Amino acid sequence: MSARIDRTSGTLAREGYCVIRQAVAPELIDGINRSLDSTFAATPMCQGDFYGRRTKRFGALIAREPLVADLVMHARIRAIVETMLLPWCDRIALNLTQAIEIHPGALAQVPHRDQDMWAGPKGMLEYLVNVMWPLDAFTRANGGTRLWPGSHVEPDLVEMDEADAYVPDLWPGDTLLFLGSTVHGGGGNHSVAPRRGIVISYCLGWLKPFELQWLVYPPAVARHFSPDLAALVGYAQHRPNLGNVEGQCPSILLRGDVPDHLPAVDALRPDQEAAVAAFVRGQLGEQR
Repeated sequence: MSARIDRTSGTLAREGYCVIRQAVAPELIDGINRSLDSTFAATPMCQGDFYGRRTKRFGALIAREPLVADLVMHARIRAIVETMLLPWCDRIALNLTQAIEIHPGALAQVPHRDQDMWAGPKGMLEYLVNVMWPLDAFTRANGGTRLWPGSHVEPDLVEMDEADAYVPDLWPGDTLLFLGSTVHGGGGNHSVAPRRGIVISYCLGWLKPFELQWLVYPPAVARHFSPDLAALVGYAQHRPNLGNVEGQCPSILLRGDVPDHLPAVDALRPDQEAAVAAFVRGQLGEQR
């Protein structure tokens, strides 16, 4: 497992994307796809040229179909994501879960980098990793995701030549990972049928996520999640002391008996705990 993670992470870091064949059973994907049929049918087309006027999108997928949690918590995928992001954060967070249906006649999406959601410096760190799960086969003809390999190492490069775009063929059960610094975009659908997929995105734990997870999964919903999933959607602090509720880990909200008055509790990294403890010892020594 460790060797596979290292190889895949190396490809992702080098090329800006990687494909894992049959990461899950196609039957799992088929079940998720069928369960979302009614939501796809009820969702109107997007408004605006970025999202796509012949495209449908909706989020909150774990609440809509609990099996999506199996994709979100996929052990190998999460290990790869953590390899890419943990150099810049204490813990990763769920950025979004989104279902996408690109209809016949849809135009290609403008090439873009998802990291541009955040106004921090570019080229010095990775902000997120996207994981695309095809619900149907992805091809160039039906709007499969276009990627520009190597674009993650040139953050100032804006103009992209369509001739340089790579569109991996994907089947249900496969997954496509790409960095937030990699230029990509949905393809134009020149086929006769819609193309469906799910994108699950993970970001640095100290960022404001694309999808406001605490509103999408309020405590009444999240208390039914596993502790690890609840932490990933935001019911965990990012040390030091970021994202707390009354000075405590927000996971306290998943209890049914939250007191009206709570003590603030330190949530520090080990190095910070050691530095604070040494500072306190110094003062105590001065008092003797």
